[in-house]
Amino acid sequence: MKTFKLLVLGLILFAATSSHAQISVNVNIGTAPEWGPSGYSEVEYYYLPDVEAYYDIHNSQFIYLGQDKWIRSKYLPKQYRGYDLYSGYKVVLSDYHGKTPYTHYKEHKVKYHKGYKGKPQKTIGYKKNPAKKSDHKEKSNKNNHKEKH
Repeated sequence: MKTFKLLVLGLILFAATSSHAQISVNVNIGTAPEWGPSGYSEVEYYYLPDVEAYYDIHNSQFIYLGQDKWIRSKYLPKQYRGYDLYSGYKVVLSDYHGKTPYTHYKEHKVKYHKGYKGKPQKTIGYKKNPAKKSDHKEKSNKNNHKEKH
């Protein structure tokens, strides 16, 4: 009987420790990009009027028309690689759930023309500007140089 009690106690302790030993992994697949508009957690796509492209949040891909077919890519087309995603307007497609947002491209292109600006948007993150740091260093160097003369 003593062995049975020890065995039951051992099983209870094992079960208790194994439940605490579970590891929680939080992978950020499908999270909105830093340049995305804040306040929209359940959307799947943005339409970017200035570049006439979509952004698939879940797959972190741009979708754009190229050579008569829709292309999915981690990058914008070459002609828009310098486009500032932080300051460009993003139309949040909160009413679309599917795999092909471009089925509504003709309507989106007319309704949200290039240069379209809707309600003011704040981005999720902030644009990193490495130029400001180097400008500050340059000014410091100029000031140091002046003091020596």
